[in-house]
Amino acid sequence: MRRKTIGDQELALLQYIGENEPTSVGEVAARFGEARGLARSTVLTMMERLRSKGYLQREQDEGVYRYRTTAEQQEVVNGAVGSFVEKTLQGSISPFVAWMSEKAEVSDNELAELEALVSKLQSQRRED
Repeated sequence: MRRKTIGDQELALLQYIGENEPTSVGEVAARFGEARGLARSTVLTMMERLRSKGYLQREQDEGVYRYRTTAEQQEVVNGAVGSFVEKTLQGSISPFVAWMSEKAEVSDNELAELEALVSKLQSQRRED
């Protein structure tokens, strides 16, 4: 079953929860929400929306709901990137690659990751 897509703000929230789980709405509102100017009610709405989409689960602990992610962070990021490429770039990665080539802040580690991905793609192509 394919999960529903999520927006940038939801993705950032999901990543925050994944790094700080289990966590309550109050904790997320204080640490994540305040820095972004989000009210507690907005954070609660976003968390419940992510729960209804299947990205979060909650358990009651001493009268407080504690939230956890249900998917690996990389799976969520891959889904968001895939959705971006399909919807925004009409399935073409060329604009993204062009943007990356102009981005001055590519670290040595990121460059090594990109080179490894290109090598993997070339290897797969030779196998076909």
